[in-house]
Amino acid sequence: MDRHLSHELYERSLRLMPGGVSSPVRAFKPYPTFIRRASGSRLYDVDGNEMIDYCMGFGPHILGHAHPAVVEAVQRQAEQGTLYGAPTELEFQLAETVRRHFPSMEMMRFVSSGTEATMHAIRLARGFTGRKLIVKMEGGFHGAHDGVLVKAGSGAATHAVPDSAGVPEESASNTLLAPYNDIEAVESLLSSNRGQVAAVIVEPVLGNIGPVLPEEGYLTHLREVTEAHGTLLIFDEVITGFRLSMGGAQARFGVRPDITTLGKVMGGGLPIGAFGARAEIMEKVSPLGPIYQAGTFAGNPVSMAAGLAALNELGSIGHEGLERKGEMMRSRLAELLREHRLPYQVAGIGSMFQMFFTDRPVRDHRDAMASDARKFMRLFHALLERGVYIPPSQYETCFLSTAHSDEDISRTVYAYDEALEVVR
Repeated sequence: MDRHLSHELYERSLRLMPGGVSSPVRAFKPYPTFIRRASGSRLYDVDGNEMIDYCMGFGPHILGHAHPAVVEAVQRQAEQGTLYGAPTELEFQLAETVRRHFPSMEMMRFVSSGTEATMHAIRLARGFTGRKLIVKMEGGFHGAHDGVLVKAGSGAATHAVPDSAGVPEESASNTLLAPYNDIEAVESLLSSNRGQVAAVIVEPVLGNIGPVLPEEGYLTHLREVTEAHGTLLIFDEVITGFRLSMGGAQARFGVRPDITTLGKVMGGGLPIGAFGARAEIMEKVSPLGPIYQAGTFAGNPVSMAAGLAALNELGSIGHEGLERKGEMMRSRLAELLREHRLPYQVAGIGSMFQMFFTDRPVRDHRDAMASDARKFMRLFHALLERGVYIPPSQYETCFLSTAHSDEDISRTVYAYDEALEVVR
């Protein structure tokens, strides 16, 4: 694969951006692929290479790239203005749509990213409860703000910086850690810090270390334990919201959190985030209450229009096809591993999947980190040479979209077959 223009752009970008990228997980050696355009299930780089995409913008493009309904909505709104600094009917319409699918979010506030959503959700929990401690799961990634950059997934895991420089010790000291899928550890933390923990924040399915699925009863027990201690339960559904079902993971698993954060799919590919809860909690947010939150681009009309178009389209299509494609991909990759007599793992749920280079089932952060990340990167490059683009990290999730065809999946499995011969 000819990638000389990507190489040239990378060399130029190094002089202007750290690592030549705007987000660390986009970087990989010897240099990242620079994309010129995308359509449906395909990416096209600056050198003219065509790739089947399973990164999908790290999750937002559940309808595929440049879906006509979303493009039309964006164009129509852009012609009417891109930013007003005032409320719009679009915000109300999107909020109604979200609440219809997420009854736990009686009220909500739109922001511009998942990071903002989780940051404000934690502030909301602390302000509502009057407590300062939070519990997060090892390997859970909730954005790049101080309180949650402790044993985080995503790029932090990829680049071996689980505790970022620049995070004050006093910030990290308010965050307690528990292994995912270990309810006894959470209960122990809440008991030993009785009356001090504002919230437990969790990705219902760990998306930035995997995916890693909750064991049977885990989320239900989290709900019971937090209620018993007067601690709020925050579901970070930035990845799973609208992807695992129209009502996200909480609808799929039948567990109702106190606070929910959303992003990615909700924005139709444009910057967006939201946090919401029952009314008595959200009424503590300014201007009604003492918990401050603001943002110039919050509720941006172009993002609102794109999100409405995407959710309306997804609601009419449904998730049945995505479920079928996800099961097809995972079962065929697992079959490949058996044929190659390799002891690796294929994990996932719905339209999410990943291959872990480890010989044991992955149920938490420790299991995921036991994977051979260097071998995974050899797989990544072998797939890239064969026209298949996946996230460049063992600790990320691959995503399918409604735009992926059965033929795409067959071509991808064939590419994995050849790549595994190279990697072993």
